[in-house]
Amino acid sequence: MGEGILSPSLLQFILTKMVLLSMKIKGLIAYPVSLLVLSAVCTHAGYSQQATLVKNAGDTLRKRKIGDPLQHLPKNIEVLTLFGERADISPDNKRVAFMAKTFGDALVIDVKTKEIACLTCNIPAAAFLRVMHLSNGDYLLIGPDKFHDSQVSKKNSDLWYLSKEAGSKPVSIGQRVSEGVAISKKSLKIAFTEMSSDPKVFSRIVMADIELSNGKPSLINRKTVIESADRSCTLEAQDFYENDSRLTFFCYVANGAFDGKGIDLLTNQVTNFSNMPGAFNEPEGIFPDGQYTTVEMDRQCEWLGGARGSANIDIWKLKLDGKGKDLERLTHFNDFEGGKAANPVVSTDGRFMAFQVAKSTDPPGMGHGLMLYWFTPKKTRH
Repeated sequence: MGEGILSPSLLQFILTKMVLLSMKIKGLIAYPVSLLVLSAVCTHAGYSQQATLVKNAGDTLRKRKIGDPLQHLPKNIEVLTLFGERADISPDNKRVAFMAKTFGDALVIDVKTKEIACLTCNIPAAAFLRVMHLSNGDYLLIGPDKFHDSQVSKKNSDLWYLSKEAGSKPVSIGQRVSEGVAISKKSLKIAFTEMSSDPKVFSRIVMADIELSNGKPSLINRKTVIESADRSCTLEAQDFYENDSRLTFFCYVANGAFDGKGIDLLTNQVTNFSNMPGAFNEPEGIFPDGQYTTVEMDRQCEWLGGARGSANIDIWKLKLDGKGKDLERLTHFNDFEGGKAANPVVSTDGRFMAFQVAKSTDPPGMGHGLMLYWFTPKKTRH
């Protein structure tokens, strides 16, 4: 790197800090357009630089294209933001909540106007991991009460309740969780992972209801859904479906592989939906009919090459019939050197999907912008 020249990633980081500082000072204000443009330049430069490095490194990924996937988007994919990660669509499908960065501020963007508001800029040094809409319009946040380091805090975070009323501050629910939370689209029911201190139980998925009538949010009706005895399967809840009678989840197994599964909450019967041993299959985002889910998959590595796992994933659509054969590839970001698409969520009306664009060198969950994938014709959008 030449003297006095900022790398694209460093410049984008500095710009994001400037934007968030501006919002903390001014309140809930939309992001300045000029900074978004500069962020876009950084993002494109980052892809271009990374592609060049991979191209000169040898023949490992010979079959992938060189270039920026954002410059080759199909007509049904729309850029929503040029920064941020972990999108979550509001119950009325009008807004998308997301994180500015890992361990950062929670934001929300209007799908139609593209105006962005900060939900946590009234909190100094906010360090949240996820923001999700609840069925009543309020928000659920995940983040450590006290930040230790990225790995410890991701696996041992706190749940926070945030009212949609302007100026509200998060209130602790008093529950520690590992990674993500499944949230009902019909009620205040949630499901989450606990890492157990019991030597006979390694991880468990717990289901509970958020109670608001006592003046402070709390959890009631706790029920253990499923347990794993050891590290051969680390559980994580994903999505409720079929009127909250079923739950998708995944089992993290050895060597970075994921099994996409589901459980009937009435009978406790478990079904392996992916049926692809040794592959990466993380279900994220359920279709409203409950017949299909979006899945992060590395299946395309079979013909594109490259290491399998979270570094080389795209978004697929999988039928929940337990056969693992009814598949449709939705995104093609991993067709490009260093590119991937991740963390999809589907709108409650099934018209669109929100997801993030990322680089293959990024850790899981990190994103560099949000996209909208439209399943409906252009004239019916917004």
